[in-house]
Amino acid sequence: MTRIRGLLLCACAALACAGAHGAAAGLEVGVTEDAGKADGGAAFFATLSDVGLKANRVSINWDPAHQTTISGQAQLAAWLPKAQVSGTRVVFAVAPHDAKDFNSSAGAKTQFVDFVRKLAQTFPTVKDYVIGNEPNQPLFQLPQFAPNGKAVSAAAYLPVLAGSYDALKAVNPTITVIGVGLSPRGNDLPFAKSNISRSPVRFLHDLGVAYRASKRTTPLMDEFAFHPYPARNSDAPDVGYVWPNAGLPNLDRIKQALWDAFHGTAQPTVAEPRKTFARPLKLDLDEVGWQVAIQPALVGLYFGAETPNLVPVSEQTQADYYREVITSVECDPAVRMLSFFHLSDELDLGRWQSGLIRADGSKRPSYDAVKQTIAQTHGDCQDVPVTWSHTNAVVLPRVAWGKLKKPFPLKRRLWSFAAGAGEEASFKAAIFKAGPRKAVLAKRLLTGRPKPLLSAKGTIKAKSRVVYLPARKLKAGTYVYAIRMTATMSSQRFTVFVSKPFRVGRPRR
Repeated sequence: MTRIRGLLLCACAALACAGAHGAAAGLEVGVTEDAGKADGGAAFFATLSDVGLKANRVSINWDPAHQTTISGQAQLAAWLPKAQVSGTRVVFAVAPHDAKDFNSSAGAKTQFVDFVRKLAQTFPTVKDYVIGNEPNQPLFQLPQFAPNGKAVSAAAYLPVLAGSYDALKAVNPTITVIGVGLSPRGNDLPFAKSNISRSPVRFLHDLGVAYRASKRTTPLMDEFAFHPYPARNSDAPDVGYVWPNAGLPNLDRIKQALWDAFHGTAQPTVAEPRKTFARPLKLDLDEVGWQVAIQPALVGLYFGAETPNLVPVSEQTQADYYREVITSVECDPAVRMLSFFHLSDELDLGRWQSGLIRADGSKRPSYDAVKQTIAQTHGDCQDVPVTWSHTNAVVLPRVAWGKLKKPFPLKRRLWSFAAGAGEEASFKAAIFKAGPRKAVLAKRLLTGRPKPLLSAKGTIKAKSRVVYLPARKLKAGTYVYAIRMTATMSSQRFTVFVSKPFRVGRPRR
């Protein structure tokens, strides 16, 4: 099968791909599953051990009506020792019960932080905490935008993550604080009829802006959680998203967004070759899965209606996808954990039927596929490791100047060329007299001095477009087109192109 590769990924030596503590550690594979608590844990952890799954992310909901009360505390207290005996790393994913809970009162965010602190004090064996869940989605956090259309979800989430980081580190400095739990998609439409949400790249940009404005001098997180579900359930693992959304093949896009947001601050970013990090930011892909068509004989065990427009994959396809995901992610040393959502199907068809185990307890082909893959690879890359380096340029910039060999006529005409990029970028374009070096023209484009002969500005929407300059006659002579593209997500990243000289001559008679 085609391996997952990001646009900015390239081969690297194993030494260069070493993790935060020296030698590169193998990928840890686990599940995101709450149902295991129901049976007391014994059978659940035995199943995890059989598959080779080493981690279990469980949900802990905070209800502002009960402030610091831990729902199911006794059940957790009985369950966690069994996890420890089995060697399973438990990750608490702590999030509000309702999307509006952070705004339920003036002190709601402080109460949430107090709840997180109490969790850590009550369950000292749990050393990993995900703070929040998909705060870029209206199902989990509201509002996403202010009435004037300004994005507000990231700025509202920042004090929750920062406060939880400080509280957890005060309880135990060795606790790993995992940030965000970001959804792979968002429409960035503040006045849409439905699903008003923030795309992952733009959310990270907003979070970085809020973090810098806060003047905070300590980190927000030790690891970053991301949910790289496919854009459509029928998409294979190597099918990604259009910018500014992102999936498994677009992890480079997420890494660049993290760098844009936090480089030069106290918040570490993802490791890069030839750069020294005391503890670089690791990625946790803590929710990913493909929903499966239910076998006709088992339909009666499920209830409700399937999600509209969902196209489930076959059980064998799911098995193939899960195998491919593991072997691909193993070769990205920036990823610490991969967690499948779920171990067992949810019975409500309106929710998730993506498990390794069916409703009747029988094993899908994906059960053995995951088990065999883990046993064969032990979480270690079986191919060429991949690495990532940030770019100071616009991602995938391109221009098409057209046919410049023939002289253009002097008569009034519309000057134009094509330009594009792999992300959104603003641009300034112009026609200059040929002669000055590229660096000189780049400065002129930036400052607008001296004023170019013809100029235009606008936005490139992560694709190609035609750049039109004013329809105006030029004197006979030799000229060049020039364009400066600047990434919307970071004004520090830009790319300049200058065309070959072209001649404007007298029109033919």
